[in-house]
Order: sequence, then structure tokens, then C-alpha cells
Amino acid sequence: MSGGSARRDDPLGKRALFETPPVRPEDPLEDDPLIVAEQSDGRDALFSTGPHQPGTVVVECSHCGVRSRIPLVEAAVRILAISLWFPGKPYSRWIQCPSCQRRAWCKIEWLG
Repeated sequence: MSGGSARRDDPLGKRALFETPPVRPEDPLEDDPLIVAEQSDGRDALFSTGPHQPGTVVVECSHCGVRSRIPLVEAAVRILAISLWFPGKPYSRWIQCPSCQRRAWCKIEWLG
């Protein structure tokens, strides 16, 4: 059907008066005071991963530049599955990036 045939069916737009409007799905995190208080604006929101969460690490990929928060167990699996480590380099671990899924040099912030 073309857009013109829908206009011919209801030329005055009265159908909109009797149909139910589209409903936005509920977001359980929308009104959470903890999340609202921790949100950042602008550049901080773009480049931050939020406050420290127990049992997680932050992995920053040198290839895609994305900072991802992953569970500690997943980080251990990624390190044990064919990885290299060169201490002293900014991106010292060669592991599979959790974001782009490519093997790249990554920085792991254990306390971040």
C-alpha cells in the first residue's frame, strides 16, 4: 500500500481520536535514584564506565577504544585463553576485546 491510500481511507484524521495511542514500554531503571544520581553529562558520560562495582574489571581496548566493564571471572577466562602480557606498557595484555571481539592490546583496570 502506498501512503496516499491510507490518507483516502481517513481524510480528516478522525480515526486517531478513537484509537489507543502507542504505549512506551516500562523501563525499570528509569526512576532508580541510584542510577539517576550517578549519571554524568557530556564528555564524562561518553568516556566513563561508572563507579566501581565489586567483582568486575574495566577493559580498555587499544583497537576500538571502548572501555567495557566485565565480570572478574570473564576477565580470568579471557586471560587464560591465549594471551600475552608485557609489563610496563600502557596496553599490556593481548586478549580478545569484550567489545569488538578482536584480539588486541588491552588495558585492564583491576580496581576500576
